[in-house]
Amino acid sequence: MSIFSQSHYYRLVVSCPDQIGIVARVSSFIAQQGGSITEASQHSDLETGRFFMRYEILADSLGITLEALREGFTPVAEEFNMQWALTDTKRKPRVVLMVSKESHCLVDLLYRWQAGELACDIVGVISNHDAMRALTEWYGIPYYHLPVDPQNKQPAFDAIEAKIEALDTDCVVLARYMQILPPALCQRYRGRVINIHHSFLPSFAGAKPYHQAYERGVKLIGATCHYVTEELDAGPIIEQDIHRVSHCHTPTDLVRFGRDVEKAVLARGLRWHLEDRVIIHGNKTVVFS
Repeated sequence: MSIFSQSHYYRLVVSCPDQIGIVARVSSFIAQQGGSITEASQHSDLETGRFFMRYEILADSLGITLEALREGFTPVAEEFNMQWALTDTKRKPRVVLMVSKESHCLVDLLYRWQAGELACDIVGVISNHDAMRALTEWYGIPYYHLPVDPQNKQPAFDAIEAKIEALDTDCVVLARYMQILPPALCQRYRGRVINIHHSFLPSFAGAKPYHQAYERGVKLIGATCHYVTEELDAGPIIEQDIHRVSHCHTPTDLVRFGRDVEKAVLARGLRWHLEDRVIIHGNKTVVFS
């Protein structure tokens, strides 16, 4: 493992009205504290006049604590009317995964987490079925089977919300969880629930979408990773990818390709979220990948 992967960083993420001097002011402030900026990303949205910034600062280069850095930066943030966050990489986000019967996204995320690719603590897996218990518990992660009654779903979602709260969750990942979250839950955890869904050109709703795509003869299949909002599959997009198919491929091939692209897109989207690389801007995102 390299020295850089073991290093301790503070991450500063900023969104504010664009104007001249923001980068100079922020960089000067960090330099005045003795801080070493190891990664810097900026973007100006010319249409909305909004500026976005992400800095990684080597924590050991500073002569002050994180709390003192926050306190010292507050006047700078107020000067530029910033929405901002300063996080510590030593504090790993607490993540809950949710799954139904399809295992490919769950298996992939658990493997990546165990391999050290995801900088988080997976504190639980919630499912409306019991099928993934053995897999989850093999990784030493608690499994919570919370069935959903199709005739009365609210008690299950109340239990889910209580469990998410009890686990002190920072981020929820719908790793092919095939239930629609109620609006109240979407609102409470806005910007903290990540989902994956297939993306077809054209799109196919309902059962067996890959079989529908085969019947239509599509040439591209793909997946979209996005934040969950009250409007189904319409939240801010984090990441997308595609896989080209042809007349030679069977419905089974399309399902296999779809699973591959779904799990890859979800893993990238979650990793960028955990690394504070995603800034929500209206119903869009700025992603410093």
